[in-house]
Amino acid sequence: MPSGLPAVMIEPGLGPEWLEGQDAAPQARPLRVGLGTTMIEPALTGGHLDGIGVYTQALLRHLPHAHCEVLPFSWPRGQAPLSAGRPLGQSFERASLVDLVTPDAHRVHMPVDLFHVTDYRVVRMDCPVVASLHDALPIKHPEWCNPRLRGLKNWMQRKAAQKADHVIALSHYAVDELVECFGVDERCITVVPCGVDDAWLRPPEPEAVARTLMQNGLRQGYFLFVGTLQPRKNVERLLDAYLMLPEAVRAERQLVIVGQAGARSEQLQRRLAAAREEGRQVVWLNQLNDAGALRHVYAGAGVFVFPSLYEGFGIPVVEAFASGVPVVASNTTSLPEVSAGAALEVDPLDTGAIMDAMLALAREPALRARCVAAGRLRAFQLTWNATARLTAAVYRSLL
Repeated sequence: MPSGLPAVMIEPGLGPEWLEGQDAAPQARPLRVGLGTTMIEPALTGGHLDGIGVYTQALLRHLPHAHCEVLPFSWPRGQAPLSAGRPLGQSFERASLVDLVTPDAHRVHMPVDLFHVTDYRVVRMDCPVVASLHDALPIKHPEWCNPRLRGLKNWMQRKAAQKADHVIALSHYAVDELVECFGVDERCITVVPCGVDDAWLRPPEPEAVARTLMQNGLRQGYFLFVGTLQPRKNVERLLDAYLMLPEAVRAERQLVIVGQAGARSEQLQRRLAAAREEGRQVVWLNQLNDAGALRHVYAGAGVFVFPSLYEGFGIPVVEAFASGVPVVASNTTSLPEVSAGAALEVDPLDTGAIMDAMLALAREPALRARCVAAGRLRAFQLTWNATARLTAAVYRSLL
């Protein structure tokens, strides 16, 4: 059973002191930055944003504070009546075909100094192009992804990634995979971590938290997971670990899973339904799309558990840190880098280890307090304001 934590490590280059002096000299005008916003369109109709959508939305909000004038652009999608940004004129598929047929002659004209792509939809433009490549999951682990046209999609992603003038990786872990799977030149990659809004670092109103919990049938102190239901998130082992806990602990603490159903999650959905029918304390919130309500659900948690098998970053871990919730996290891929010693790290393939860590944080007040303090410190190092400033520094290095 876990009994302690190592000291919190500050990743070189990620602490707030690194940002001092990083602002460029005052410019006559802000940088005009085109930003691909196709992935935040679900938010226009109250829909769910995935990690790429959250990241894109954060850049749209915070880059203006880093002396950037942001112009949002979206690729057309069928006959969608709403768009997060001005249309790019043609579908990405058509633009990619033209790009492929006329690689030397064709450049999409953009009225900006630089264009930033956050969702792998990269085409050649008549300005520098920066691409944020979040991970190499579809290429590295196609067995976890939607099988429909997977080979073609992977080929298109490789081709698209190679058209970027510079690549932003969200973690140092991701760099090697981007080089291996996308053929990106390592000299053209800069690591810029994700973060949380400053508002997450301030506790929400207790009355608002209580209302949200009551509306969703939640009792304070539950085990919480946030993320799309898909194989790499390892929610089946989390469910197994929860069901292995002593009955008294399960009676006291619900297991709350927040996230929409993703590809290849049918078996997990059946298991969650069966657990509820059997009277287990398992709650699946698959329609929680409001950002304020999500903050309240984090604030009401007793332990956050993130046993993912693969992450390019893992934003929910930082959200839990900021919310003052102790965290159990995987010891694989980017997650040790993100948590920097502030979480109890476990082998995500070891269901017993996951259970032991959950039980330790539920029963050991001193360990909980240490994790909460370490997590809060880590969250202060990882904010979207810092992400925007570091991203703007990448832009300026190309101009």
